[in-house]
Order: sequence, then structure tokens, then C-alpha cells
Amino acid sequence: MPELPEVETLARGLQPLLADRRIVAAAVDWPRTVAFPRVDEFETRIVGQSIRSVGRRGKYLILQLDRDDLLIHLKMSGRLQIHPGGALPDRHTRFRLELDNHRQLRFQDPRKFGRVVLTDNPQQVTGTLGPEPLADDFTCEDFCRLLARRTGRLKSLLLNQAFLAGLGNIYADEALFMARLHPLRPADSLLPEEQARLYESIRSVLNSAIKNQGTTLKDKAYRDVYGQEGAFQEQVAVYGRKGMPCPCCQTPIERIVIGGRSAYFCPHCQPPWPHP
Repeated sequence: MPELPEVETLARGLQPLLADRRIVAAAVDWPRTVAFPRVDEFETRIVGQSIRSVGRRGKYLILQLDRDDLLIHLKMSGRLQIHPGGALPDRHTRFRLELDNHRQLRFQDPRKFGRVVLTDNPQQVTGTLGPEPLADDFTCEDFCRLLARRTGRLKSLLLNQAFLAGLGNIYADEALFMARLHPLRPADSLLPEEQARLYESIRSVLNSAIKNQGTTLKDKAYRDVYGQEGAFQEQVAVYGRKGMPCPCCQTPIERIVIGGRSAYFCPHCQPPWPHP
């Protein structure tokens, strides 16, 4: 599933292509893609509005329109690209927006899990999300205060979108490895220096992934708006590398399942408890 760096990459790529473009037509090819409102209302309500900006909140891509916001969650396999207006949609196209420059914004989603919402109150969708980990005003002190109120295991906590917005499996594993913290460590067991290390590791990993245009895994599901793959997969230390040597100590990477989700870690660099 695309995480914060992939969605941020798409937002930055779409901004110059969509800003100030007017939507002249809309077509929904897979009705269940539209979570709200009804498909017929979606197709008529969005037409005539102009796209003011393209941004992100957590894993949601947000197109700010004249009167509404269009929120898009890519889920497992969603992809957004610009196509010539006259080109026929492929079988994975779920909705299309015709623009005033004779181009189309298309949402393609082979697995059909992606969802879009058109609303004049985006807080109804994003209001439960936790803070943005890369926000300028999200300090280490803020992060430590959040941790102080939690007792859950670190990997599960980092995946909780109400705790922190945008992290998923890839970057949670990479941040925990960089911070030298075991994914099963209880959040309230962290020493102050470990809390600070995790904060810095999360921000460092996310910024590096954005710089590298995100991560494209073996399924090739994620590509940017130009159809290019990300490059961060060339730098992952532990994610998806079970049995391969740790880049720091050569110990084989291990995989465990926590709450139904995989967690990859180095048993030497990430001990279950702090070194004495």
C-alpha cells in the first residue's frame, strides 16, 4: 500500500499539472470506488469546479476544489496518471476527470480497493488522523508526549493512523531499524534517548524515501504520475529481506507477524530490550 512518501510524491507531481485546471466532465467506471456521495451526484457535483491545489494528509491525496475537496486513498494498487483526453481507458480505470486542457486525470486500481470522497468537510474523513510526522511544528517533545500515553508494541503503534499519520509497513520497519528498536518493544519502555532516536529515524526515513520518489515493490503497483518507479527500494535495510544479511552486522534479517502484519528486523541490532 502506498504510504506517506508515495502519496507525497504523487501530490508534488500532480500539483503543476492540475493547479487551476477546470473539470469539464467526470466518469465513474467502477461505482464502488466512490465512497461518497452517490455516483450520479459525484459526476454532476464535481463538474465545473477548478482544482486549486494538490496536497496530502496522511495517506490521502487531496485535491482542493472551488467548493469541495476530493480525497483519494490509493489502498493496495491505486495509481493516478494524466492521459490524453481522447485515449480510451484501460480495464483498470475506475474514474476519470476530463480537464479543460483536453487531458484526463485517471484513477487506475487493479485490485479495486481504492476509494474517493467528494466533500465540503474533509475533516469528516481526516479528523481522526494523528499528527503529520514531517510537519515543521511536530517536535520531538510532541512525539515523546504521544509515546508517554501509550503502552502498545512499537510496530503496531506506528501503523496506527490515529497515533501518527502516513506510516505503513515499509517505513515503520525501516525507522525501527534505524533507531535500533525491536518492533515488539512496549512504547512505555523506551528511554528518553530512545524516544528521540525514534523520532529522528522516522523523519529521516520518510524524507529519504520522498527524495527517492517512494518505494516500488516487486508487484510494480506504485509508480509516480509519469509512470516512473520509485528508487527507495534500493536502500531498504530490513523490509522484505528475511534471511538476508543485515547491512550493519551481517546477521540474517528475521520476520515475525504482529497483529496480522509482517515485521522485519535484525535480532542483533534491534534487541528486545535495551543493552545494559
